[in-house]
Amino acid sequence: MNRDVIIACDFNSKEDLYAFLDRFTEEKPFLKIGMELFYAEGPEIVREIKARGHKIFLDLKLHDIPNTVKKAMAVLSRLDVDMCNVHAGGTIAMMEAGLEGLTRPDGTRPLLIAVTQLTSTSEERMQNDLLIDKPLDEVVMHYAANAKIAGLDGVVCSPLEAGKVKDVCGKDFLTVTPGVRFADGDKGDQVRITTPAKAREIGSDYIVVGRPITQADDPVAAYRRCVSEFLGGEK
Repeated sequence: MNRDVIIACDFNSKEDLYAFLDRFTEEKPFLKIGMELFYAEGPEIVREIKARGHKIFLDLKLHDIPNTVKKAMAVLSRLDVDMCNVHAGGTIAMMEAGLEGLTRPDGTRPLLIAVTQLTSTSEERMQNDLLIDKPLDEVVMHYAANAKIAGLDGVVCSPLEAGKVKDVCGKDFLTVTPGVRFADGDKGDQVRITTPAKAREIGSDYIVVGRPITQADDPVAAYRRCVSEFLGGEK
């Protein structure tokens, strides 16, 4: 299974994004484009980044009625991204509809993954705010199993849950894990986190790293450190 480090490009303008990307003269990192940048710049920013040679995880977390998600995914499939996502909480039917919409007439499509529970969600918040009384770990595994039933390629989950997701859904079921910080770094607003090396050990296929790279004094050095810790001799 291929592993990679995905940089979360949480910028609010293409000027800030390009100022960041222009520092990378050797690598073409895998990039996550989320709501902030996509809503600021629109689909054209995706086309421009693809033209620069980057892989893209379009992180819009669709969650709506099945027909709406299906139609939205059909539009996103034309952007030639490499990965996109939905919220698993939207039900199996919604995930199936999203997959159908994302699949192009020739049968090709980007990877489609589902968000189980956000890494900022603690068990206390889930129970008090969302009235979900089951243990967090049990909820994450149930949502992951639903994503597999729906035919998706994997899930977004905490790196602490990646290994168990593999146990429940199989070793080929992708785990894309935010909540990764360097051992000597700031935790920020994430709750369920770990280091790049530990994420690999637990079973993450892709780690999503934002502020430890984008806000570093030397982003390129921080990215290379992350790749080294997560991939070791693989890359």
